[in-house]
Amino acid sequence: MLQTITKDNQKSLFFSLEDTLNQRHPLYILSSKVDWEMFEREFSPLYCHDNGCPAKPIRLMVGLLILKHLRDLSDESAVEQWSENTYYQYFCGNQDFIAAEPCASSDLVHFRHRIGEEGIELIFKESIRLNGKDSEENNISADTTVQEKNITFPTDNKLQRKIIKKCQKIAEKEGIILRQSYTRTLKKLSAEQRFSRHPKNKNRAIKANRKVKTIAGRLVRELERKLPENHKYLLLLNIFNKILQQNKNSKNKIYSIHEPQVQCISKGKEHKKYEFGNKVSILYTQNTGVIVGALSFENQYDGHTLDAALEQYKRLLNKPPASVTADRGYKGKSKINETLIQIPKPFSQKLTQYQQKKQKKSFRRRAAIEPIIGHTKSDHRLSRNFYKGEFGDMINVMLAATGFNFRRIMNKYKKIFADIFLQIQQKFLLFFYTPKYIWTY
Repeated sequence: MLQTITKDNQKSLFFSLEDTLNQRHPLYILSSKVDWEMFEREFSPLYCHDNGCPAKPIRLMVGLLILKHLRDLSDESAVEQWSENTYYQYFCGNQDFIAAEPCASSDLVHFRHRIGEEGIELIFKESIRLNGKDSEENNISADTTVQEKNITFPTDNKLQRKIIKKCQKIAEKEGIILRQSYTRTLKKLSAEQRFSRHPKNKNRAIKANRKVKTIAGRLVRELERKLPENHKYLLLLNIFNKILQQNKNSKNKIYSIHEPQVQCISKGKEHKKYEFGNKVSILYTQNTGVIVGALSFENQYDGHTLDAALEQYKRLLNKPPASVTADRGYKGKSKINETLIQIPKPFSQKLTQYQQKKQKKSFRRRAAIEPIIGHTKSDHRLSRNFYKGEFGDMINVMLAATGFNFRRIMNKYKKIFADIFLQIQQKFLLFFYTPKYIWTY
């Protein structure tokens, strides 16, 4: 049930966050710039109004989501730091300091699923709006990257051992007595698998790997026989069978049991040959530096991601961009609807010197998107995606872009106040240290 909002205009007699905090702090300024009423209007229909326990305020939940990706926090850390930070509390709508956690960390999970991809995109849209005219630039840059899922480096034997553990848990939960638990056998096999690259241990390790795979297959088949028809583990057992059947050259391999949609992507990096996750498309204004597009895709050719990315851009800013500058990975299309696609290539003789110079400048400027992606990964949780499933893939990239845009506008506020302080300081020095005229009589 949606909580009833009570408007209390009466301030505390002794203490109020609004009067106590530094009014030049970026979070203090942002709290009045964000359109909180729009979030209340859009998200309130997702709640019932006459049944159940009152929910947490919408402004609190949206504010926590923004702060989480702005400060690179987990759900648990965001909730914990909110109870310690007065600026966080004021940003989320509190007028008085509360020395307690505002909600359980799981409430953020439920809220993300409640508002869905459309709600997350609405928060992303608000971060673009706050950047004002800087986000309205017609020339944008495009690039793709990989957001890695929270999985370990996959090996066949590791997946097979996980299958064995999960089969044992299913049997214990459903009260199924297995023919053999293989506990002692697996302990011996793990000792034989050590130092598999040593010439003396190589053959023994290969046999041990084969034995582990055999044991995993036996347990899966035994569960299939003993579980009732139409049981709830059908999908999970299908994943187990697919893992046991795949080999080195198989297509659409499964690299993780809890994240079966993860793909192996190679971006040609020297330090990291393969990344396990999904592809992400980023659109970035060339000269002003605002992320105006963030979408998640399956592993596909970069040029095929442009249509959906431009559609999202038009949905967020209500207009198509004039031009998109991209690298050679996007070659194949020169124009999409009204948008011109610029890709580095030998210049046509029809272009004037001015047009060639302008395109060269645009191609050089496109490289600025690379460090932007790096900052989004290192500072706003794009490097490793902890959200589950394809839904998590989609919302993580938009929330990371939201955190980047909020950080940008906060840095802009800091610079404005720094420039004002510098001007005041210069005028002060000019007034007191310039020589005065000496009047003589």
